[in-house]
Amino acid sequence: MRIGTQELIIILIVVIIIFGPTQIPKLTKMFGKSVKSFKDGMDEASEAGDAPAAPKAGKSQKAETGKRAEAGDEKES
Repeated sequence: MRIGTQELIIILIVVIIIFGPTQIPKLTKMFGKSVKSFKDGMDEASEAGDAPAAPKAGKSQKAETGKRAEAGDEKES
């Protein structure tokens, strides 16, 4: 499914109506800073070799952290 010119124009009109023409430059500036920050963070992680491992399917990160903490408690006992 591709987005055509008509759909983009409709989306642009809706955005202008919702945010107003004065807020759009602020939103784009904030979005640009967010993207730049994300890219910088990714570059730092790849340079340091600290790229986080992908979480296992079906398990949340909190559950994994909790299991590691419990395993650490058992080793201390």
